[in-house]
Amino acid sequence: MSATAAIAFTLLSPTHLSTKNNSKVLFSPLLPPNVKTTISLRRFLFRVQYGSPKRSSTFTGFKPFSPPVMEWQDCTVKRDIDVPVAVAYKCYSDRESIPRWMPFISSVKVLEDKPDLSRWSLKYKAFGRDIEFSWLARNMQPIPNQKIHWRSLEGLPNRGAVRFFPKGPSSCTVELTVSYEVPQLLVPVATALLPFLESLLVRGLERFATFAESSLAD
Repeated sequence: MSATAAIAFTLLSPTHLSTKNNSKVLFSPLLPPNVKTTISLRRFLFRVQYGSPKRSSTFTGFKPFSPPVMEWQDCTVKRDIDVPVAVAYKCYSDRESIPRWMPFISSVKVLEDKPDLSRWSLKYKAFGRDIEFSWLARNMQPIPNQKIHWRSLEGLPNRGAVRFFPKGPSSCTVELTVSYEVPQLLVPVATALLPFLESLLVRGLERFATFAESSLAD
């Protein structure tokens, strides 16, 4: 479910279009395609990775660069489903079936020698852009019929959980939370993107409800 994090990361990241005379032309997918900013490549790399350099009060040179401050962003949705909680939990535990209800996930492959690890691939089109990502995730120790949770091991930093709450013998509530890291400077933009990301997760849970309810007929 770190797909939402991947989409958010892509939308918040600049795209490098070309390099000329030690400069790069950049644009953000949140800006119109004709709005571009040309900046020094060296200055851009320093500012993104370490922040703006500041001279020390002595003549010994520059102060050490500091990495950008990162902040976790959470996106949570929930839905009632007309299946027993054990059925919903079993369906969601099948990671390789997730592309059947999450259309932007192209594949999930569980590692044969390490079944707690899985390789995810995402393909999605948003704001006129084709987005592709892959990452390795570890499933943490689950709580049967209550909680499935994970965290990424490489690539985009993300984590998340699916929680299951019984409503009766034949229905339950499924709550999905996805968390991802963004630079603190971009938190306002990430907050503005939340409705779009929530809509992706809501559509996924709607499809999951259909998937889980159809499994009762099998």
